Amino acid sequence: MRVVIQRVAHAQVVVNEAVVGSIGTGLLVLVGIEDTDQLEDVEWLTGKIINLRIFNDEAGVMNLSVKDINGEILIISQFTLHASTKKGNRPSYIRASKPDHAVPLYEALKKRLSEDLGKLVEAGIFGADMKVSLLNDGPVTITMDTKNKE
Repeated sequence: MRVVIQRVAHAQVVVNEAVVGSIGTGLLVLVGIEDTDQLEDVEWLTGKIINLRIFNDEAGVMNLSVKDINGEILIISQFTLHASTKKGNRPSYIRASKPDHAVPLYEALKKRLSEDLGKLVEAGIFGADMKVSLLNDGPVTITMDTKNKE
């Protein structure tokens, strides 16, 4: 699994002109899933996301997690995170998983994040044409890939 995590002041996702997910202060997490990803990747990634200390403490130091600040999380499926641009100018998405494999992992990630955060995690609609808006706070943007755990 590959993710892009953005610390946000607020974010929302719109599908067919309707808001389907919206958060205040917290994390916007873009999620790309490939065929080799498993539930172990969900477990590892959830722990990293929930405990990532990228929010400022009272001294202005990034020392607090989203859970510490009682923040929110919005996750968005994004197969383009696995784009290959090695040949030509048209990206290949061959590494991106098909819905039959990706949807259960995406749902497992959403469920586990909600459990660990102690509140509902907002989400986009898998495979939909989504319009995502956000106010990146910092800006702080972190990338992670479960293939690079060590």
